[in-house]
Amino acid sequence: MTAVPAERDAVTRAYEGYDVVAGGVGPAAAAASTARALATGSYGLVISAGIGGGFPGRAPLASVVVADVIVAADLGAETAEGYVPVTGLGFGTVEHLPPADLVRVTSEAAGAATGTVLTVSTVTGTAARAAELSARHPRAAVEAMEGFGVAEAAALFGLPVLEIRAVSNAVGPRDRDAWRIGDALGALSDAFGKIAPVLKGWTPHD
Repeated sequence: MTAVPAERDAVTRAYEGYDVVAGGVGPAAAAASTARALATGSYGLVISAGIGGGFPGRAPLASVVVADVIVAADLGAETAEGYVPVTGLGFGTVEHLPPADLVRVTSEAAGAATGTVLTVSTVTGTAARAAELSARHPRAAVEAMEGFGVAEAAALFGLPVLEIRAVSNAVGPRDRDAWRIGDALGALSDAFGKIAPVLKGWTPHD
């Protein structure tokens, strides 16, 4: 599952023979599109893939990160004492864990880092917001908009999930002149070319 056609095309260039869907931007569209695909097909693994923002010092531009934790970073409530995740309110979940063995072998094959990938509904655009997220999630490497939605749908169908992100920009003040979307899409394609044999050979029973 990707958000937009450009991401889908980057994946399919290196990952032929698999269903790759551009399901829309944001966690709600991602969850709905993933659930629809899973309801009409037979799958053993769900992957959220695309580009995203990297936290400075943890995920440089054009690098690739495999999520070892997928977190809904803004699903909760603002209170006088600060942000409270929805789990702190007694509801739902804010975290999904991809299979540790799959994270390890795919990150090794791709030469990628591992870390927490945050899902947000509003992309970070200020240094203050970046610092807040970084303080709340010390292992956060990348911010994107779809992974948690994909993971929620996968969990509904009892399937494992993986999230792979290539970094197109730094999390923080928006500086479009510094974005490297083309390089990130190229890195995403290269990563899938390297991990395709690993994904073909992996089963949930490993």
